[in-house]
Amino acid sequence: MGKINLTALRVRQTALNQFASGKTSNLPQWVDVVGDIPPAETLIRTRPSQHQLVQQRLKTITGSTKPQVVFEVQEKRRKPKKPSRTFMPVELKYEEDQLRTEFFRDHPWELARPRVLLESTGKDFEHYDWSRIEQPGKRLDGESVVQRQLWLLHNVPDISKSTAYDIARREFYRLRLREDIQRRVAAEEAAAYGAEFGPSYMDIGMKQESEQYDKWVAWARNQAQIMGQRTAALSGAPELATESTETDVVEADESDEVATQ
Repeated sequence: MGKINLTALRVRQTALNQFASGKTSNLPQWVDVVGDIPPAETLIRTRPSQHQLVQQRLKTITGSTKPQVVFEVQEKRRKPKKPSRTFMPVELKYEEDQLRTEFFRDHPWELARPRVLLESTGKDFEHYDWSRIEQPGKRLDGESVVQRQLWLLHNVPDISKSTAYDIARREFYRLRLREDIQRRVAAEEAAAYGAEFGPSYMDIGMKQESEQYDKWVAWARNQAQIMGQRTAALSGAPELATESTETDVVEADESDEVATQ
C-alpha cells in the first residue's frame, strides 16, 4: 500500500505558495472560504449504526388488568459485509415490508392490477381508519390488506401475525367477491339494454396465437423445401427429393392435428 494522498487537504496552501512565488497573479476566490471553513482531516470513517426492526404489540402482562403496548426489537443475525459495502447507506427496516412481501408472494397477480399513485396532498393516509379494510376514496388492493393486518397487530391484544393475516384476507376476499358480482351484474344489465361487447381478451389472444401458428407453418414448409433442394442437389434427384420432403411435412402436420384432437 502506498502513502495516503493529502493533496486535496493542502489545496489552499498550494494556492498560497503559487501566489507567493509569482506563479499565479491572482488568488482564487475560495481561498478565504477554505481558510475559514477547512475540510475535515479525519480520514477514518466510523461505521454507521444499523437500523433495527421494531415491532409494536398489545399484550396482556401478568399482574396487570389492562393490555399494555410492548415494543419488541427484532435483531437478525448479522452477516459480515464486503469491504466495498461497509459504508453503504443504512438499510431501513419496517414491519410493513415483511407483511407486504408475504402478501404479494401469496397473491402475485395483485401486482398486475392497475393502481393510482397520485395523491392530492400527499397525506391521504392521515384520513384512513384501518379498523375496517374498506376506506373511502381508496381502491381495494394489497396495501389495504397490509395496513389492516398491521392495525390488528397493534390494537388487538395477544393476536398472532398469522391470525391477523387470516382476518385481513377474509375481509379482502369478501370485498373482491362483491366487486366481481357487481361487475357481472352491470355487464348483464348493459347487455339487456342492447349493449354489444367486443371479443374478450381470451378470444383476441387465441386469434393472435392462430395467426402466428399459420405463419410458422408457412415458414417451416419453406425451410423444409429449401433443405430438400440442398440435399437433392448433392444426390442428383431434385424433383424426387422435393416431393418426398413436401410429403413428410404434410404427414407431420396431419399427425400433429390428429394428436391435438
